Amino acid sequence: MGKGKISEGGSSLTEEDIKKLAKAWGMSVEEAKRNMYDLLKSELGK
Repeated sequence: MGKGKISEGGSSLTEEDIKKLAKAWGMSVEEAKRNMYDLLKSELGK
């Protein structure tokens, strides 16, 4: 993957980044992951 975490200016999405996003979005980590998965799935289906 990329060099460093997204939260630190890198390009690798890590578990720590997902936890930070989930907190900022007011979601559980599982909800955030599901949201990302669903979005990627719909984008790749186009």
